[in-house]
Amino acid sequence: MKAVCWNGANDMRVETVPDPKILNPRDAIVKITTTAICGSDLHIYNGYVPTMEKGDIMGHEFMGEVIELGSGVKNLKKGDRVIVPFPISCGHCNFCQQDLWSLCDNSNPNAWLAEKLMGYSPSGLFGYSHMLGGYAGGQAEYARVPFADVGLFKIPDTLTDEQVLFLTDIFPTGYMAAENCNIEPGDTVAIWGCGPVGQFAIQSAYLLGAERVIAIDRIPERLQLAEKYSNAETLNYEKIDVGEALKEMTGGRGPDASIDAVGMEAHSMDLQYLYDQAKQAVRLETDRPIVLRQMMVASRKGGHLSIPGAYVGFIDKVPMGAAMNKALTFKMGQTHVHKYLPKLLDYIQGGKIDPSFVITHTLPLEQAPHGYEIFNQRKDNCIKVVLKP
Repeated sequence: MKAVCWNGANDMRVETVPDPKILNPRDAIVKITTTAICGSDLHIYNGYVPTMEKGDIMGHEFMGEVIELGSGVKNLKKGDRVIVPFPISCGHCNFCQQDLWSLCDNSNPNAWLAEKLMGYSPSGLFGYSHMLGGYAGGQAEYARVPFADVGLFKIPDTLTDEQVLFLTDIFPTGYMAAENCNIEPGDTVAIWGCGPVGQFAIQSAYLLGAERVIAIDRIPERLQLAEKYSNAETLNYEKIDVGEALKEMTGGRGPDASIDAVGMEAHSMDLQYLYDQAKQAVRLETDRPIVLRQMMVASRKGGHLSIPGAYVGFIDKVPMGAAMNKALTFKMGQTHVHKYLPKLLDYIQGGKIDPSFVITHTLPLEQAPHGYEIFNQRKDNCIKVVLKP
């Protein structure tokens, strides 16, 4: 089959690789009809995620048709149309039973490697390094799905692939980010990053009762989408001081909640960006926590900070004094996708949201390297790339 393979930083290639096979009775093989490039894939593309190996198959946002089932999968049949949540979860461990699906105890065969860095291992993830399982991803023609009786979610034929594809990751990620803000009626939510996850966080904040959402970015087309489609107030951090603007817009109080939808490759217009970039280049720091610092200072006293943006290691110059003395609450984590699927599917079917609004480019799988380039470089007004095997 054809698959998008990582061959080093900024080097994605579409290669011929062996077809996946059933390895466990709870496995399924899915013929992929639609997949996508996620913003967190760009961290791999840019070389910042450790334990990648040449030839690893990329991708964790994908869906398709079941074509083969292991003997232990009784709730699915061949021909079922399914989406695939990006965390791989067993469904039976203590964490899965508590709806903490991305913390599954049983799905990372390389848990020992993650434990060296994190103390304990989260779940395995599709196409996201050997530290998180070494699983082949879904930017391919076919994929093996472990724990398929838990991990595959059937989709009605009345909805298009483009309407439901993002239930695999970025729609639940934006929703969980907003839910983690403990939003109350009348709240103002500030969201750093107007990429796809930021766009869904805006929509979700309103669904959960926010009165105002202030979206922060520098890319014109992203700011326009946040403003015109999602009804957010917008700030371009290239043109204004975000902290001062937020203070003025909230009557000197600060936002009630803040969301970091950027993560480890954040950018800014001041010296801290050069400082972080230099330390990251020589591996004295793995992540650039520019947004995190801004949120901690800008948030109101007693505010909530939510972090869906991906971080992989260690950060520097974090104003913990501000966080402690202002009594800030932090919530973060990889998304517990399975938890949100029934509710978010209802939102789509009920017409409250059509997730396809973020798609700007649809390409054949063979053009995936080009898709990575334009997404990473923000070329051609690119916000979200969908791939068709």
